[in-house]
Amino acid sequence: MFGLDIAVGVFAALVVVLLFAAIKTVPQGFNYTVERFGKYTRTLEPGLNIIIPLFDRVGSRMNMMEQVLDVPTQVVITRDNASVEADGVCFYQVLNAPKAAYQVAGLQNAILNLTMTNIRSVMGSMDLDELLSNRDAINERLLRVVDEAGSPWGIKITRIEIKDINPPTDLVDAMARQMKAERDKRAEVLEAEGERQAQILRAEGLKQAEILKAEGEREAAFREAEARERLAEAEANATRAVSDAIASGSTQAINYFVAQKYTEALQTIGSAPNQKIVMMPMEASSLIGSLGGIGAIAKEVFGDNPSGGSSPSRTVPPTGRVTQGS
Repeated sequence: MFGLDIAVGVFAALVVVLLFAAIKTVPQGFNYTVERFGKYTRTLEPGLNIIIPLFDRVGSRMNMMEQVLDVPTQVVITRDNASVEADGVCFYQVLNAPKAAYQVAGLQNAILNLTMTNIRSVMGSMDLDELLSNRDAINERLLRVVDEAGSPWGIKITRIEIKDINPPTDLVDAMARQMKAERDKRAEVLEAEGERQAQILRAEGLKQAEILKAEGEREAAFREAEARERLAEAEANATRAVSDAIASGSTQAINYFVAQKYTEALQTIGSAPNQKIVMMPMEASSLIGSLGGIGAIAKEVFGDNPSGGSSPSRTVPPTGRVTQGS
């Protein structure tokens, strides 16, 4: 009876052990491969799964989430023989657990070496200037090449980023001097262009000023000529009227015309700036007689004789005198 109890207890313990061995819980984000006698049979999905104890066993526990792999710093020789140091980061995700488990030994090490070799290949095919200014193109080429190479392993390369590109110190100094020279050159070109533009604008301004000045002088000359023409026309009309009066025998008109010209001549003589004393000739007394003629004409036009008859002119005897101007 005692032996039977021991056997039952051992059997119960064996059943419990077998149950624990048969029940497998897979966490979220993982896949387990099942091997039967060393051969892959199936994949366990997240959740509660049952296998056959003693025949089946869990082979690989594959992380199906996206993972990050740091790419260490390495030396790269560019196409123009410049030595630079570069490092990066690689993002990948396992899509097929059996392939990732059985197609490659050491998945992370394989991805790391594949990424490093392709970094040297891609960056080594570019010049230094192109390398420093086209990181997006480098990342795109690396992603395409590494993803294609890793597809038989059941993985997906989601992103590859170059973190740092470090040229040697002497090369950095040379690039700084080159950049400074380029900036100085652009500054001088811009300054020269600005000076040239300023000279052009100044020349345009002077040109416009000369044009406006010439147009103003032309307009002034035109108006002056027009005024002279009108004055000459008025004088011609006055002369014609006097000539008509002379032809009709009007002595008052003759006296008026002579007195006007004589008065203008005396005004010109008297207004000379270098004359303080004006010597009047004896013939100046005839001006009074002419003025008498002017008075007679005025009486005929505005005076008491509306019929327009002519009255005899009065002549003042000539007298000579000297007038001292101030």
